[in-house]
Formats: sequence, structure tokens, C-alpha cells
Amino acid sequence: MHIKDIFATHGTTFSFEFFPPKSAEAAAELFEHIAALEPLRPSFVSATYGAGGGTRELTHELVVKLKTTTSLDPIPHLTCVGHDEGEIEAILTRYAQAGISNIMTLRGDVPKGLAAGENPWRAFRYAAQLVEFIRRFNTRSLHKDKRGFGIGVAGYPEGHAETPNRLVEMDRLKAKVDAGADFIITQLFFDNRDFYDFRARCELAGIRVPIIAGIMPITSATGMKRMAELALGARYPAPLIRAINRTGGDEDAVRRVGVHWATEQCRDLLDHNVAGLHFYTLNRSTATRDIYATLGVKDSRGLTA
Repeated sequence: MHIKDIFATHGTTFSFEFFPPKSAEAAAELFEHIAALEPLRPSFVSATYGAGGGTRELTHELVVKLKTTTSLDPIPHLTCVGHDEGEIEAILTRYAQAGISNIMTLRGDVPKGLAAGENPWRAFRYAAQLVEFIRRFNTRSLHKDKRGFGIGVAGYPEGHAETPNRLVEMDRLKAKVDAGADFIITQLFFDNRDFYDFRARCELAGIRVPIIAGIMPITSATGMKRMAELALGARYPAPLIRAINRTGGDEDAVRRVGVHWATEQCRDLLDHNVAGLHFYTLNRSTATRDIYATLGVKDSRGLTA
């Protein structure tokens, strides 16, 4: 379903993110967690993507399997790294033929172990260029939906680590939207004030597409540190750190604190008319299911999850 239809159908969206498994065992475990989340009937799910042939194929396989064996609506990630126009064209054609309706576009991170002097950016240096390419692909009616792919881009409520100038950062986000993006999914954050300020600045910049909030509940002290690394510097509010410290390192207590904090974030975001909530699941289901149960989220049929 095209993202515009998803918003029209669901109003506020609820979505999950997975990453492709790297082994048969991991694949089996992932689909157990997906089976547990499927009854929640999310508006869509997304699948992350890395540069390189093997990881690329894993993403494609995961997306197609989700599309063909579940009731979920998958949105694959696609990055600029290491691709020329012909490769992107082939990927888009493949997804169009598989009935995929939307693409999440990202610049992507430079792969580790890149040879000295090797350029990771071939045809596309910025996500806005990839968005523009997909928009042109859409105009050629190669997709069964005459509108082509719905296009998502990333937003950073706390700022992007590589763009300390927040005015330039907003200009770059505006460029992605102007190039044809239909929606924004944010990086994770733990203080809703950062999101509200980001949303207000988007409005001032003339950005009018829906902004979906990225949520990642803390489930372990180790994961908390790793989370900050993945997010390139997530800011943990003092009250959250204080609550974590009170657990004395007890992992069950840390998880309860993390899920409670994320749940209260979601309550507040829903009270402030967020366009959607996007859960970074880390390929696990329990924390997301716990948050859903506490919130009493209703699925697309109006039933409480």
C-alpha cells in the first residue's frame, strides 16, 4: 500500500523495523519474533540495508519473504553507498515487480574496510539525489501503482553528527522533501522536547510531509551504550539516567525502566498528534508488545492489540 494510502487508512501509523538475518538460525529466530508481532497489525514494517552484495541480497530476501508469507507491508531501506544508476534501477525494478509500494532512502554509512582511495559514492552522494532518481523512476510508470513508490527519508531531532550546523541540516532535509520525499522517519530520541522542536522547525522550513517518531526502548545497560553508538550520539535525559542507575545494574529492572520510559514517550507523542510511531525492534518482539499492551493500541480493524 502506498504510504499516502497508509496514512489515509490508519491516521496515526504504528510500524516496526527489522534488519536482515545473517544466518539460517538467525532467520528462523527473526521470523519467530515477526510471528509474535504480526497480530499487532502494524501499518508497515521496514527492513534495513547495508552496502555490498551479500547484505543487499539479504535485505531483498527478507522484504520479499515478508511480502509473500505474511500480512505485513514491508518498506525496504535503500542507500547511496556503492551504487551506480544502473544498479539502483535494477533494484527498483525488482521491488516494483515484487509489489513493494514504498522505499526508505538513506545516504548510508561508509563501509568498514573500504580500500584506500576507493570512493563509496558513485552516482549518488546525498539522499536527495537518490530521492530524485526514484521520483524520475516513478514518472516512467514502471510500477503497477501509477504513483510509483512512496519515498521516505530520515530526520534527526537531535541533529546529525556530520552536520553540526543545524540550519544547514534543515536545508538538507528540505532538499530531500523537495526532491520528492513523502514522509520522514526520525532517528531515535529519548526526550520528546527534541522531537517537538524538530517538528516545529520543519514547519518553519516549509516541510509539510508527515513526520514519524523513531522509538527504541532500552532493554539492557549494554544495549543502552550500543544504542548511543548506533545513533551517533543519542542524548539520555538526566531523569532516565537516574532511573537506570537506581536499578543497580539488574537487567530485568533496566528493561522495566526502559520499556516504561518508551511507553510514556509514546503516550505523550500520541497526545501531541504525532503522525506515527516507528519502533526500532532490534529483531526482538517483547518490548514492543509490552508497550502496545500498555498503550492499548488499536489495530486497523479497531481491535485492541
